[in-house]
Amino acid sequence: MYQVIIIEDDPMVASINRQYVELNKYLKVTGQFCNGKEALDYLKNHTADLAIMDVYMPVMGGVELLTEIRKLQKHIDVIMVTAATDVSHVKQLLGLGVIDYLVKPFEYVRFNHALARFMEHQELLRQETFSQQQLDSLFELSTGPPSRQEVLQKGLQEKTLHTILSYMKEHPADTFTSEMVAEEVHLSRVTVRRYMNYLLDKKQIVSDIDYATGGRPSIIYRYNRVGDR
Repeated sequence: MYQVIIIEDDPMVASINRQYVELNKYLKVTGQFCNGKEALDYLKNHTADLAIMDVYMPVMGGVELLTEIRKLQKHIDVIMVTAATDVSHVKQLLGLGVIDYLVKPFEYVRFNHALARFMEHQELLRQETFSQQQLDSLFELSTGPPSRQEVLQKGLQEKTLHTILSYMKEHPADTFTSEMVAEEVHLSRVTVRRYMNYLLDKKQIVSDIDYATGGRPSIIYRYNRVGDR
């Protein structure tokens, strides 16, 4: 399970961030802080796999916090969730190695895509050596000629995409979690989530949240028959 910390001074946004993270059973929020100094003090004696943080915070903002984290040589992936969209902040944060950048107000699907991207990076980094394809995916490069239909997202394979989409098409009236699809098509859950996010972006499937699970709500997907028209 991946350990996540949230650094956000707006209680409502922090609560939403936490709720969205905890919908994923592979992620656990181990710390929540209202400014960068609190988070930095925590990280001096603890570790985390992912930090979700804002730029504008009292005492210590996101840029200063991330700079200090890098000085500590803490290997933590960072997703920015912020209203800061000026070129100066974006350049600084890219240079400090953020893996994703979400602009407030954000939607759940986009937030979940960022989490899936984080988990995919973590999965790739378990390798001892890398193929060119794995490196391209890690660094988000696109290589090779485009497919006949469209250029697929960075690192995606047309055959895998076809397998998942074909399965969804065969059951147009049914809804599935990514775990259910993964079991049926014999792929890892992380891989399936990545392709589901792509299909959502292309409006070939639609998603909803199922609150009637008896536990935490889960994301369910259904083939979008409208997309065939």
